[in-house]
Amino acid sequence: MKITQNKWFWILQIFGWGVVASTNVWAKLVFKKELNSIYIYTEGFLFFSAGIISTLIIRKYLKRKLAFDKFQSKEIKAVLIALVMGSLLLFAFLMFSIPLYKFFHTKEHAISSLELITTLINSFIFILFWLLLYISIKISRRFRRDRIERLELEASLKESQLNTLKGQINPHFMFNSLNNIRGLMLEDVEKSREMITRLSEMLRYSLTKNEVDTIAIKDELEMVDNFIALSKIQLEDRLQYHQKIDADLIAFEIPPMLIQMLIENAIKHGISKQQKGGKVTLSISKETKNLMIQVRNTGKLTAQKSSTKVGLENIKKRILLLYGPQADFSLREIENEVVATIKIPL
Repeated sequence: MKITQNKWFWILQIFGWGVVASTNVWAKLVFKKELNSIYIYTEGFLFFSAGIISTLIIRKYLKRKLAFDKFQSKEIKAVLIALVMGSLLLFAFLMFSIPLYKFFHTKEHAISSLELITTLINSFIFILFWLLLYISIKISRRFRRDRIERLELEASLKESQLNTLKGQINPHFMFNSLNNIRGLMLEDVEKSREMITRLSEMLRYSLTKNEVDTIAIKDELEMVDNFIALSKIQLEDRLQYHQKIDADLIAFEIPPMLIQMLIENAIKHGISKQQKGGKVTLSISKETKNLMIQVRNTGKLTAQKSSTKVGLENIKKRILLLYGPQADFSLREIENEVVATIKIPL
C-alpha cells in the first residue's frame, strides 16, 4: 500500500518528537533520581504534545506562505517568522510543566532566570532543527517532482511528435482530398493543379516539421491556409473562413499543428455537420502578457459529444507540459458558436 505524503509527515512527526521526548525522559530518570517518576513521564508526554502542536501550527503557516520552488527575501522572512513563532509556542507550552512540579513534589521549586533562558534556547534549537528538516524534505520532494515532470515532458513531446505526424498524414483527409481534386480536374484544371500543390506542401510540412518543438505562427498559418483551401473543395460556400491576426505576433513560436488542429476540429465537428454550413473565425492577439489563440465556429458544443476529442486532449496536454499552469485551453459554447481558446504566456 502506498503511503501518502500526509501519512509520511505524521510518521516522521510522531517518530521524531517521540525520540526526543523519550531521550529527555530517560536522561531525567537516570540523572535526576530525586524527581518523581510519574512527573517525569507526564512532563515527557507534555513535551511530546507541545512539539507536535507547535510544529503543526508553523507547518500550516509555511504551507500558506511558501511554494518551496524559490527562496527570495519574502520566503526567508516567512521562515524566520515561523522560527520565532514556533519557538515561542513551544516555550509557552513547556511552561505548563511548572504547575506539574508542584503537584507531584512536596518541595516547591522556584524556576530561575537561567532555567527560563535555557528552556527558550532549547525551544529555539528544537524548532530550528525541525524547520531545517522539514524544508529540506519539501525541497527534495520538489526537485524529485520537477525531475519526474521533465522526464514526463520529454516522453510526452516524443509521443506528441508521433501523434502529430499521424494526425498530419490523416488517411481519410488524404483520400478525400485526392478524390475531390480528381473531381475538380473535370471542371477546373488550373484550380486542381493549385490544390495538388497545396496538398504536397502539407505533406512536406508533415515530414519536415514533426521533428521540431516550435514553429513561427506565420509558418503554421500557411498550413492552415492550405487546409482551408482543400476543405473548400468539398464544402464550397458552406465553409466561410475569416482570420484576425496581430501582425506583431506572426514571428512568435508555438508548438506545430496547434492552430491547424483547432481549425480541423471546428470544420470536422462543426461546419460539416451543419446543413447550411457556417463560419470559422481565427483570431490571434495579445492580452496583457499572454498570447491568445481563439477559433470560433458555427455550431453547438453538445453536437460534439460523439467525438473522441483526441486532438483537443493532445493540445491541452502539450501546452500544459510546455508552459505549465500559466497556459490554458478551454472549449465553450457562446451564442450558438463553439469557442476554443488557447492562452500561452509571452
